[in-house]
Amino acid sequence: MAKALLPLSLLIFLCFKSGELVKIVNAQKTWCLAKPSSDQAALLANINFACSQVDCQILQKGCPCFYPNNLINHASIAMNLYFQANGRNWWNCDFRKSGLIVMTDPSYGNCIYE
Repeated sequence: MAKALLPLSLLIFLCFKSGELVKIVNAQKTWCLAKPSSDQAALLANINFACSQVDCQILQKGCPCFYPNNLINHASIAMNLYFQANGRNWWNCDFRKSGLIVMTDPSYGNCIYE
């Protein structure tokens, strides 16, 4: 019985810092990307939908995520912006089965995926 309580007591200890409850956050961040198998029409539809809901300025020419200038890259960034803005729920990355949730940060160069 004492062995079963040890992890719980450790968790309780980790949750308190200087007498204050520390908010436990989801330790595993996730991102939403376009599936490589997605066709161009789906990618374009995803960009149009996501960018009608969130600010996709980061995809404009001269901005950090413009290059590489292709549909899969732009769709992934737009889809991820939508996914992040709407609570990182799996259904916010479905995009008619063309979205893929990943646990590895897809950021590159100055293009930082939130």
